[in-house]
Amino acid sequence: MKKIAVLFSGKGSNFAHIVNALHAQECEVVTALTNNPEAQGIAIAKEHGIPLEVIDSKVYESREAFDQKVVETLQKYQPDLTVLAGFMRILTPVFTEKIISINLHPSLLPRHKGLNAIVKSYEDEFPTGGVSVHYVTSELDGGEVILQKEVVKKDLSFAEYDRKIRSIEKEALVEAIYKVL
Repeated sequence: MKKIAVLFSGKGSNFAHIVNALHAQECEVVTALTNNPEAQGIAIAKEHGIPLEVIDSKVYESREAFDQKVVETLQKYQPDLTVLAGFMRILTPVFTEKIISINLHPSLLPRHKGLNAIVKSYEDEFPTGGVSVHYVTSELDGGEVILQKEVVKKDLSFAEYDRKIRSIEKEALVEAIYKVL
């Protein structure tokens, strides 16, 4: 069975979806790792008995030092793939050159890299928005796109658009994990 690691920083809703859709069925989530000791996703790991690693990014003097600790920790679990599911860190080559990983981004890359992508996508001139899953490189949201899913924006309020994006991002992430593994 293929092994994945999941990294998150907040609620963990995408992490929970991965666990429910794939864990102990299609692959094994061998560890969950967060940089935020207050992340709500911690409860999901505990509830499912998934080994949890909390590495507080605030205590490291540099991004490289933090990334080195994350790499060392992940290597203990030997995942076939690492999935960033709401992991709110820009990773350095210390991480990206050693760990095969994918990231979910809530826009049709290369449009709207970085933060606030859903708002920027909703407000842009294009008739569609969507989500992308891409390989992680040291360039923010710059890795090769694995897959994208589109949402037609016409006649949608922002709340409706946001709901649709959050719905399709979960299926896109699971589909990308299948594709990569």
